[in-house]
Amino acid sequence: MAAHGRDTLSPEDFRQNYRLTLRRFLPRRDEAAREAAYDLGRRAFTAGISLLEVCRVHHDSSLELLSESHAADHRAIFETTGELLLEVLAAYDMTHRSVLDP
Repeated sequence: MAAHGRDTLSPEDFRQNYRLTLRRFLPRRDEAAREAAYDLGRRAFTAGISLLEVCRVHHDSSLELLSESHAADHRAIFETTGELLLEVLAAYDMTHRSVLDP
C-alpha cells in the first residue's frame, strides 16, 4: 500500500490482473475466486481506477475470451464474465453506499 492509503496498482497492472482473475474465475466460480475478484475491485478503487476503466477492461477481456472460444460456449462465458464484473464492482458499490448512508 502506498502512502496516504493509495494502492500502487497501475492501470496496466489492473488490466493484467483482471484478465488473469477472469480466466481463473471462468472454470470455478467458487468463494475463493469471488473473493479474489472483490479484492481486485477494492484495490482498483483505492488506486483511483475509474469505473469507466474497469468496464473497458472487462469489455476487452470478455471479447478476448469470446474470440478464443466456440460459439456454443459464448452464453456461459458471457454469464460468467458478468458475474465477475459484479464481484469487482461490489467494492465500488459498498464505498459509494457508505458515503451516502447517514
